[in-house]
Amino acid sequence: MATYLITGASRGLGFSLATALAREPASVASLVFLVSRNTSTPQIAELVGQSKGRVIPVQLDPNVPESLRAAVEFVGTRVQGKGLDVLVNNTGVMRFTGGKVGNLTSTNLTEVFHTNVTLTQLVTSAFLPLLRQGSRKIIANISSTVGSITLGPVFSMNSAHAYKISKAAMNMLTMQYAVDYKDEGFTAFALSPGWLRTDLGGPHADLPVEVGTKEVLRYLKEAGPTFNGRFLNIHVPGWEDAPGSNRYDGKDAPW
Repeated sequence: MATYLITGASRGLGFSLATALAREPASVASLVFLVSRNTSTPQIAELVGQSKGRVIPVQLDPNVPESLRAAVEFVGTRVQGKGLDVLVNNTGVMRFTGGKVGNLTSTNLTEVFHTNVTLTQLVTSAFLPLLRQGSRKIIANISSTVGSITLGPVFSMNSAHAYKISKAAMNMLTMQYAVDYKDEGFTAFALSPGWLRTDLGGPHADLPVEVGTKEVLRYLKEAGPTFNGRFLNIHVPGWEDAPGSNRYDGKDAPW
């Protein structure tokens, strides 16, 4: 039985993933901690009610140290000394610059970088003691292939410059955890879930959120030492050699 904690889980991929985990047997997901700044929404209440106690909302604003400490203490009491098995850093924000990177403002870059990288670091480091107590010790960071330096020319028409920069930085943060904590039995990896039709991805994205959710869940269940330090791309049949910029071939994405 594994325990999962998902940040940014009040909507989009995070909520969809929490919902999918709640449908799994308890032998796969015994507890699912649904983390968000706002956990008082009708859809969260409905999911919690249907889960028979397996989905647990956790109110957290990682910008506030007291909120972060309280969340860690709360999760610690609920896992009862068994630790946390899987941390999914899903929180993310995207802003479009408009035009070339020279138009990127310090405010835009700082805001996006802070949410996508700094808060990922704060949450991961805070929950590290509970992950040490867990049996799986998985850190999964939701990234994007638009943050691939190698694929920079492919996504040159995308003007979400701060988002691309922040995801490249998140990938390096992931690698640092993979290197530093490998000897303790940790597995840290980055995963691109595809361009999904969520509030962040927009209505014209490639894939329904359910498709990305299914693939992310597959990777989370399969994750182990062979995943450590990798940047993974989901697999969607028919998208392996798509003519556009996005290809979902299930292979390691280039850094």
